[in-house]
Amino acid sequence: MKTGIMGGTFNPFHNGHLMLGEYAYRQFFLDEVWFMPNGNPPHKQSREVLEDMEHRLEMTRLAIEDIPYFRLCTCEAERKEPSYSWETMRYLKERYPDRKFYFILGADSLFSIETWRHPERLISEVSILAAYRDDKNTPESMNRQISRLNRKYHGDIRLLQTPVLPVSSHEIREGIRNGNLAAGQVPQKVADYIQKHHLYRGE
Repeated sequence: MKTGIMGGTFNPFHNGHLMLGEYAYRQFFLDEVWFMPNGNPPHKQSREVLEDMEHRLEMTRLAIEDIPYFRLCTCEAERKEPSYSWETMRYLKERYPDRKFYFILGADSLFSIETWRHPERLISEVSILAAYRDDKNTPESMNRQISRLNRKYHGDIRLLQTPVLPVSSHEIREGIRNGNLAAGQVPQKVADYIQKHHLYRGE
């Protein structure tokens, strides 16, 4: 099975995440897309980490539960130690040998991936789908970077073309803190969850 992996803090999960997963699913004929909430920064206290992670997992679950080809992947959330992408993808390949994994990332990550821990291992482990947005970079610059990385690391990085993502998690949190959550920014179930648990208001 062809399985996309989309990591992120999802703090909160918003409609741009759904859009990116949907475009990857359709453009590359994936069977499933797994959304994988990342762990929290190590400087946070344990209680903050637990509460934040529980909320982010639940918001992700609520956002995707009605889409049959979307799944919640908790393997990084369940780890106590820091998670690195290359380790996570190697673990998933070993655990699910019948699946071909595609690691979905954005343009920023494509241009910074060589600063990650062992980029050569990640790029050689799985196919990578790098999202190009109309408002950022150009297809030419993206393709140049993809070609360079593929040559250097013998990788399989491909261009994923998407429209402009409508919003960012940071903007949503700022809006909530200022008393405004605009319609259409997050799935309705996520909006209801944020309101019920009074999230982001005290930031």
